[in-house]
Amino acid sequence: MEIEEHKRDDSLDYLKVLRALIEIPFPVGRKLLVDFLEGNEENKSIIKNELFDLNNFGCLEETPREKINSYLDNLVKNGMIEVITGKLNDFMTIHKITQKGKEEILIPTLNKKKLKNRFSNYETRITEEDKKTFSELNEFLKEFNESQKKAIICDKKNILCVAGAGSGKTTVLTKRIEFLIKYKNIPGEKILAITFTRKARKEMMDRLNSLGIERVNVETFNSFSEKFLKKYEGLIYNKKVRVMAYSDKIYAIREALKRIGIEMKDAIEIYFTDAQRRNKPAEKLVNLFISDCFSILDYFKIKDGSLIDFREGLKDSRVANLVYKTCSYTQEYMNKNGLRDYTDQILDAIKFFNMYKEKIPFFENILVDEYQDVNDIQIELLDTLLPKNLFCVGDPRQAIFGWRGANINYILDLKKKFPDCEVISLTRNYRSKKQIVNFMNETISCLGLPDLEPNLEEGELNLCSFDSTDAEYNFILGKILSAQVSKENIFVLSRTNRQLEEFSSLLKQRNIPFILKDDDSKEEVEKGKLTLATIHAIKGLEASIVFVLGCNQQNFPCRATDHPIIEMIKSVDYDSEEEEKRVFYVAISRAKDKLYLTYSGKKHTYFINDEMKKLVKEIAY
Repeated sequence: MEIEEHKRDDSLDYLKVLRALIEIPFPVGRKLLVDFLEGNEENKSIIKNELFDLNNFGCLEETPREKINSYLDNLVKNGMIEVITGKLNDFMTIHKITQKGKEEILIPTLNKKKLKNRFSNYETRITEEDKKTFSELNEFLKEFNESQKKAIICDKKNILCVAGAGSGKTTVLTKRIEFLIKYKNIPGEKILAITFTRKARKEMMDRLNSLGIERVNVETFNSFSEKFLKKYEGLIYNKKVRVMAYSDKIYAIREALKRIGIEMKDAIEIYFTDAQRRNKPAEKLVNLFISDCFSILDYFKIKDGSLIDFREGLKDSRVANLVYKTCSYTQEYMNKNGLRDYTDQILDAIKFFNMYKEKIPFFENILVDEYQDVNDIQIELLDTLLPKNLFCVGDPRQAIFGWRGANINYILDLKKKFPDCEVISLTRNYRSKKQIVNFMNETISCLGLPDLEPNLEEGELNLCSFDSTDAEYNFILGKILSAQVSKENIFVLSRTNRQLEEFSSLLKQRNIPFILKDDDSKEEVEKGKLTLATIHAIKGLEASIVFVLGCNQQNFPCRATDHPIIEMIKSVDYDSEEEEKRVFYVAISRAKDKLYLTYSGKKHTYFINDEMKKLVKEIAY
């Protein structure tokens, strides 16, 4: 009988990195730190300073270097290690343990945030009664698989549908509404379907209209709130109010800077580093600064926090002080002039419903899409509506907006909130070719979620390495020009805006039509035009051919940011490196037929491990 090999528990190995930083008596760069952890006795600094005598020297000697680097990246992402520029050399960075890192050694919390330790997998239960209903409704349900059928007809009060990428969630959501109206005789006006974007809202309304279904309330959280705010404006406000246009935001920030006594160009100098300003036009930097200031305002409204707490927490930062003052004066300006942003819409609606409970609308059924992306105030609004029946659709694998205040805990803990909740998993992928689906599964295997099942034959999956970014970009350009599909069926995706801007310059030189979807873009896919997009901006869309450029260790996990202050305040109740893996997953899951992962330099991202490399065609150019 073969004895199973005992696997060492390495779940707390990351703490050894933190202990090493405390033990080494001087500031340390990444290479020296990794060599110290590996026990490299040939490193000159280790020999010179006799670091081999320290307790933690070689404490990770059995751990692959890629794994050690992943520990480092994760600790940086989660604010337990600070990376700072050396005082004597701008090109040297040193690693320093933070107070949060010291506290982590005493009371480890990071592992508890791992998704595999947070989410219980529930197999979809198909009962004999379900099968009977499937049979009775065969004509209505014949195009769906059994899990989809269950999601459409399930009569539990609270339902969580965990719908993997490409599993047909929008079709299922629409079909369930049709089922409720045609077979459960629920009036359309007693159904509320909530989506996250205006595009998704329009798509659902069009699908329902094509089925002859009318009067269903299909809304975003904001459009739903605004309808009631306009209807009862006289009860809520003592003066005329309106939602801010972008021009209002520009004016408000400029007025705030006047109050502080600083020019916009000086604010840009303080806010962005030299590297972040490089190759960006002044207008782009101004837009980023304005967007970030309003993101900070929204973040603290969502989290019910205080801008003062924010300033106190970062009191030594010129950036924090600038943003604190700008945001404070901007909020004053908004209040004085009756201006609201999208977050205010939801908060004002909640406040109104709490004051006038008799005005709370009654819905027999509320259906919520993209439930992995909900934030605290959206949940508060849902709870205020007291839904009789709640149907939530989402995918923890695609939760990538924690930095905006989205809270993955709501989808992970729905079963705790509603113990009788029925969990239904949609795992068959109808979008991507078999090889791509298998690669997707490997990408997030560490998260402990069930694999998706491919429904299509083999596709094309390539991992391509280049000596330079110029060579990488020219390769992608050549593939685009020779592609046998129309341009709107091609996506070029990247982790950062910078890479998109560089690649777009090449397209302009060749007069290739494209649209650019960055993190704040409202551009849609257009016929005849190639789509360039950051991964966050492309979620929910798909293309026949997808290029994910810059698949190296600088971008996955991302070490640079165009949003300095957001990196300082983003939520700490989730594992940041896991979210980075989910970002990579979202990128590759956009591809239907062909996927190209490209990178320049010595090494691809460690997110692509040896098992995954077995699934790709690896080519060096």
